[in-house]
Amino acid sequence: MKKENQTPTMKDVAREAGVALGTVSKVVNGLPVGYSYRKRVEDAIKKLNYQVNTYAQGMKAGKTYTVALLIPNARDPFFASLIYYINIALSRQKYRMLLCSTDFNPSLEQEYVNMAQFNKVDGIIGLTYNPDLIVEEDTPFVAIDRPIGSRFPCVASDNFAGGQLAAEKFADLGCRHVAFLRTGSSLNNETNKRRSGFENGCLARGLSYEMKILNDDEPYALFEEFLMEHAREGKFDFDGIFCVTDRLAYLVMKSLKKLGLRVPEDVQVIGFDGIRHFGDADYVCSTIVQPAQEIAEMCVELLVHESLSMKPPLVCLPVTYAYGGTTKDPEAEQKGDNP
Repeated sequence: MKKENQTPTMKDVAREAGVALGTVSKVVNGLPVGYSYRKRVEDAIKKLNYQVNTYAQGMKAGKTYTVALLIPNARDPFFASLIYYINIALSRQKYRMLLCSTDFNPSLEQEYVNMAQFNKVDGIIGLTYNPDLIVEEDTPFVAIDRPIGSRFPCVASDNFAGGQLAAEKFADLGCRHVAFLRTGSSLNNETNKRRSGFENGCLARGLSYEMKILNDDEPYALFEEFLMEHAREGKFDFDGIFCVTDRLAYLVMKSLKKLGLRVPEDVQVIGFDGIRHFGDADYVCSTIVQPAQEIAEMCVELLVHESLSMKPPLVCLPVTYAYGGTTKDPEAEQKGDNP
């Protein structure tokens, strides 16, 4: 007899259901079993609150059904969206997610990779900043935004097309002299293509433009100085500003307000990412939307589907423009449309 408070076993389930142990094993592992037997086993599992030890099952099959996700933090809204959708995509495949918040620390990224490999995870998804990151050759790895080598696929938005789309939108909305503001690093990454796409769009549509680019370790105050230099006697040199992220766009709009400039009446602003208030409400600004759900699902598909023997080195997913109240979109304004 099973002792009180003792965790129920597969044998307990078989005894309760009145079936052979092998029948319980088949039900638990999703193998064909007659309906009446399956019903008795499922009822016994529910009654006894039997929990399948997926870790033990995985070890027998040489798998842990665990995937590590390396992400800078869970505070940034775009990163939070990736975490949410990756977790859902993994759950659908019966995998668990091991979340590793790296705080942009290259050495911590390597520590997490080493830890994940030591614990025999079935793969790693990583948005990393360590150009020298070492991943064992037999460890499945999918990168987001920043390629870490030809052996591992990278998934990203079409950043070049996004930058070009922002320039084209400014031209369509009547802008003639625009600015590009960016904070970033010198690392090889797909997000750098937002700049080249924007330049290409400006040249193609005859827009004059200026750029202010800061490194990650430089203070935001340098952007404020740049904006002040171009604001003279209530007039502003630019009629459009493209910010490399929605977060930067938010900060820039606060600075413009301090200068007495109205958005979008005096200057139109477009960001990049597709961030929404409270995660699913209005966009924080007019923006180039990254498809976070599609990025997540593609990462999981490339990682867990072993049938994909030929994995592409780079997958670029399409972006879209969304009105968020900081541009003069006539149709959106008339409809009161702020998705």
